[in-house]
Amino acid sequence: MRLRAVARKEIIQLRRDPRSLAMGFALPILLLILFGYAITFDVRHVATALVDQDRTAQSRALVDAFRASGYFDIAASLPTERDAEPWLDTARVQLILVIPPGFAADLGAGRRAPLQALVDGSDANTATIVLGYTQAIVQQFSQRVALTGARRTPPVETQSRVWYNETLASRNMIVPGLVAVIMAIIAAMLTSLTIAREWERGTMEQLAATPVTRLEVVLGKLLPYLAIGLVDVLVAAVLGVLLYHVPFRGSPWILLVSSLFFLVGALSGGIFISATTRSQLLATQMAMLLTFLPSYLLSGFMFAVSVMPKPLQLLAAAIPARYFLVITRGVFLKGVGFEILWMPCLIIALMSVALFGLALRAFRKELA
Repeated sequence: MRLRAVARKEIIQLRRDPRSLAMGFALPILLLILFGYAITFDVRHVATALVDQDRTAQSRALVDAFRASGYFDIAASLPTERDAEPWLDTARVQLILVIPPGFAADLGAGRRAPLQALVDGSDANTATIVLGYTQAIVQQFSQRVALTGARRTPPVETQSRVWYNETLASRNMIVPGLVAVIMAIIAAMLTSLTIAREWERGTMEQLAATPVTRLEVVLGKLLPYLAIGLVDVLVAAVLGVLLYHVPFRGSPWILLVSSLFFLVGALSGGIFISATTRSQLLATQMAMLLTFLPSYLLSGFMFAVSVMPKPLQLLAAAIPARYFLVITRGVFLKGVGFEILWMPCLIIALMSVALFGLALRAFRKELA
């Protein structure tokens, strides 16, 4: 069978090229481990400088509330705000907590007690989270003081529950997204070398002389890498559960089928690039440029698509990794089925068919 012969030829070529094998098997695992540990939105152990000018039991109770939260570490206790400012300037602390004189007296008299929190805003994301933690702790402390003084239960009590990611751990969100982003990059880079390699090594003449059709050539070069991609998805899912303790609540079959469609599209995009450029160096660069930045920045992995400007939202709608990311997070964290994920699965399937058609159209056996 001619299709089998083309696929066997590509497998033999893979065995002779250890760099491609390393890219196919080792690089996804390495990227998952590196990115999984390096990328985090969790903010803990915030270095804090304390300026307690009241020095009463109430002020110490507030400081103890910050310590007990597990988010703040008191790095220095200084007499005045002016003494604490150099700590913030040199980034030795991220927060200065200033408790003014008369803090306990205001609380005892039922008046509003002022409290100042100076936050390093050079990192806006971290500053926002630190402010949120600070406001939550102060609010809980205020409610506790109010209840103690009034000696009654609050008329309204809010009980919040977080679904799907109960601990709000960023790894539970990041690792399923990494599966989509990494596979989009690796799949395109693997097949971006296939057709270009034939042209650079002069073996396209031999291929052109054979009776194989364009469809058989493209499928034969795609199938071995499809098998590698499915193995990578399986390994990434197992690593996510065992190494990062990410919950896997959904059906593995949904992940497998959606991964199949997604990989066909990503691999077809690589073949399209390879057939268009006819240069391994240029094909690799193009594959990296057209997959890494869009998948990383516009898929919803790092930033929510809904908060992007409208032109970028329209551009993000054409990125397959955006829809595969919805599927991976839905399968890992939510445990939902096809009744919920049928739309992103359908979109990925349609995109894969379109990309495969582009790859088939771009490939030419003719030497001219």
